[in-house]
Amino acid sequence: MKTTQPPVPLTLLATLSALTLTLALAGCKESSDGLPKSTSAQLAQAGQDTKEAAEEVKEYAYAQKAEFVTKMQAQLAVINRDLDQLSVKIEKANDAAKAEAKPKLEALREQIALLKKQLDEAGNATESTWDSVKAGSRKAYDGLKTGFQQARQWASEKIAP
Repeated sequence: MKTTQPPVPLTLLATLSALTLTLALAGCKESSDGLPKSTSAQLAQAGQDTKEAAEEVKEYAYAQKAEFVTKMQAQLAVINRDLDQLSVKIEKANDAAKAEAKPKLEALREQIALLKKQLDEAGNATESTWDSVKAGSRKAYDGLKTGFQQARQWASEKIAP
């Protein structure tokens, strides 16, 4: 008689993959002063990285809709705060940098508005629309996060601290 194994949840596979990759790379990391990190520091960082990766890939069931929306709104609040700080930094820059930054900031604000709309839809989603609404929210968040990281990188290269 053949026994079938239950499928391994996607989140478990993603977590294990992230842990394996993090541990494999841990031996290659150096501290900011160029010296190798201690093993305990590398393992602590690997544990933190794995925890963050697991949170990022966590699949929220329809019953966890409120938790998903709350988490996404908290992440949006952090990005809004960081965008305000970036805007202040840009305001102190020269006119050429301000002019170049203006469309970047406008694009980020549009992405924020899109994510807010997606989160409203997620809060009102039904069980039948949950997966597509959740995917749209994640896509909007990922786009905003990427856009913000690019804007921050641009600002650090173009504007003196």
